Amino acid sequence: MAAMEREWTVEESVPVAASPDAVYAALSDPRRMREWSPELFAVWVRDRGETAEGTRFVGFNRLRWRIWFTNCEVTAAIPGRAFAFRVTSFGMPVALWGYRIEGIGEDAASTRLAEYWQDLRRDSRTARPVSLLGRVFTGVPAERRAELNRRGMRATLDRIRASLEATAAPRS
Repeated sequence: MAAMEREWTVEESVPVAASPDAVYAALSDPRRMREWSPELFAVWVRDRGETAEGTRFVGFNRLRWRIWFTNCEVTAAIPGRAFAFRVTSFGMPVALWGYRIEGIGEDAASTRLAEYWQDLRRDSRTARPVSLLGRVFTGVPAERRAELNRRGMRATLDRIRASLEATAAPRS
């Protein structure tokens, strides 16, 4: 049986019946991600104030019985357009996670929300140790991380959409 080709980047997207500004406002608060992510269960934001490039936070994750944390730094915070952060573990690069936000429709009252993940474990000096640490803490080999993230992204995007559309729905 041939070895599975490793995926280094994954992206999923959904339409959301909310404005790009509303979508960005929700995504740019890292603490809200625990409402939507199937892995992340807590966030500690190190920096006070409005989220901007350079804001740092710690994400606490769980997969079955395994628990681990990652250090994150916001790399893009463009209202109504993009939000992204770099993930490191023990000072080594792990991944880049991000969201692209694009208004759709005539009045841009709806949004195409794309979530993406890029595996940063390619540097020959750090790839092996960070991949080994990832497997020890998460139980997921690096070759299967993209597949797991794709499923997680679909769940996350569906939850974000449901949350924002429930908030945006007119109340009777």
